[in-house]
Formats: sequence, C-alpha cells, structure tokens
Amino acid sequence: MDVLREFANGALRLRVLRYASTDEVHGAWLTEELATRGHRVSPGTLYPLLHRLQEAGLLKSRTEVVDGRRVRRYRTTKRGKRVLTDCKAVLAQLAEDMA
Repeated sequence: MDVLREFANGALRLRVLRYASTDEVHGAWLTEELATRGHRVSPGTLYPLLHRLQEAGLLKSRTEVVDGRRVRRYRTTKRGKRVLTDCKAVLAQLAEDMA
C-alpha cells in the first residue's frame, strides 16, 4: 500500500470539489490548475475521477457547445459542499495534530 499516493489522491479529489464549489469547471481548466498545485493529471485519470464524484452525488454536470465543441462543466452539489466542509474540518484537526 502506498500511503503517500493515497493521501495525494484524496487531496486531488478535495481540490476538484473545492474548485467546483466556487464556479463551474471543465476538464482542461482543471488539468492546468491542478498542475500548478503539483498534481500532474492525465485525462485518463481526471475524467474517471470526475465521473466517480458525479456518481457519488458530489458533482453535477452540464454540457454546452463552445466554438463547435462540446464542453462538460462540473459544479459541486449541495451534498458535495457538505462533504467538502466536513473534510476541511478533518484537515484542520489533522494540521493541528501534526504541528
């Protein structure tokens, strides 16, 4: 078991939820933004993650056509926002314990 990888994957999921909680996001933007935070994520990793978060009821999506191309935009659901708030509390406690 790779504990660091599991922790990084959890951080990735939380970042996606956080970004989608403030505005609609799409995959290309997420890929770029996550890279600035040290997460080098391929489409083969990101899109299944987005779909899993949507299936779990944490994200919702809509599709629109931009310049003739379909773009799927994601937004955090009410449940996703509650989960994000709970996770922030757990992370704050963890940070306090680790200090």
